[in-house]
Amino acid sequence: QVQLVESGGGLVQPGGSLRLSCAASRNIFDFWAMGWYRQAPGKQRELVARIFSGGTTNYAASLKGRFTISRDTAENTVFLQMNDLKPEDTGVYYCYVQTNWNTGPDNWGQGTQVTVSS
Repeated sequence: QVQLVESGGGLVQPGGSLRLSCAASRNIFDFWAMGWYRQAPGKQRELVARIFSGGTTNYAASLKGRFTISRDTAENTVFLQMNDLKPEDTGVYYCYVQTNWNTGPDNWGQGTQVTVSS
């Protein structure tokens, strides 16, 4: 088991930026991947971005260029830098870890609300 603690959500105007953080209670090299999903009101949860144990990153095609995932391995923390935010980016953002390539997410954070509105 791993505990994931998220922070950094909030209310931002369109075009603004936010940086989300997710601190893991274990060494993040234990996981095949770590990243973020989001869930907008009335919609299914969708993958936003992930970073693999080797450092490779992967993004939802619609978000690449605006969002950047990174990590601090010494702090077992993953970050999601979100720029040029749009109202459609509004939702609850969930951090997750996945231990194996052939399984889905194993653990989730509690979620952090991101609201993009003027």
